[in-house]
Amino acid sequence: MNRYLLRRLAQSAIAVLGTVTLVFFIQRLAGDPTLLMLPEGATREDIETLRRQLGFDRPVIEQYLDYVWQLLRLDLGQSLVQRLAVGDIIASRLPYTLYLAAAALVVALGIGLPVGVLMAVKRDTRLERLLVAFVLIGQSMPTFWSGILLILFFAVTLGVMPASGVDGFHSVILPAIALGALTMATFARVTRTAVLEELSRDYVPAAQAKGLRFRAVVFSHILRNAATPIITVSALEIANLLAGAIIVETVFAWPGLGQLAVQSIAARDFPIVQGIVLLGSFVAISLNLLADILYSVVDPRIRLEGRA
Repeated sequence: MNRYLLRRLAQSAIAVLGTVTLVFFIQRLAGDPTLLMLPEGATREDIETLRRQLGFDRPVIEQYLDYVWQLLRLDLGQSLVQRLAVGDIIASRLPYTLYLAAAALVVALGIGLPVGVLMAVKRDTRLERLLVAFVLIGQSMPTFWSGILLILFFAVTLGVMPASGVDGFHSVILPAIALGALTMATFARVTRTAVLEELSRDYVPAAQAKGLRFRAVVFSHILRNAATPIITVSALEIANLLAGAIIVETVFAWPGLGQLAVQSIAARDFPIVQGIVLLGSFVAISLNLLADILYSVVDPRIRLEGRA
């Protein structure tokens, strides 16, 4: 177990470093940010002075090594535009994104898991066909489009929900639905497949023969045995929720990391973009490691030492 965790931690560190390296060099291909930070009438001397102050006059490799050394000291650098510590800027926006992602996860799990179970239990019925259509709509509709439709219907037409911003609990309902729709569809499909597989096992008729009601068999045995693929999807989908928040936060003017990332990319604020990517990759890798550990909790037959 300890050897497995140490190996996974080493792999995670390499993955995070690789992600940061790619983002660092790809951003440099976008152009010189100093051109956006100076007025149109700036002279070449003004541009060179600012580039020298920001350190962009040095070789790219030297800039990269300096950035990695900063990360090792837990220093994310300073924003080129706001001239504030990147860590402080991200910390001020992170609670909004976590709040939105948590609300979207509640929507996805609260709807996706029951729908998936019903689709499996009520297989080949009219109810299943209706639920399949519902899941397909949630899976096929782009997040930005569903967000716009929600705003048009609930905010503009009915006037019962705020269209944007953060103003109480009602503000998170529409963006949470838009962000959680795709994840809901994924949970429903995976749950249906896992439950159908368990329904074909021999222990299901055996448990019913012992006098257990079908509902008790589903909740006591089938769902527990079907939890492993759901845990896998949960780890991936939580990371996808944080990534999808970029679009949703832009549509609903939600002041989280997604909106900050879009603004920073437009302004070529390299340190903030690198900090957000670093945080996102760390969360995604940590969730996958946590999912692997939970496997052995849900199913003791799984030995982590044997996993690749």
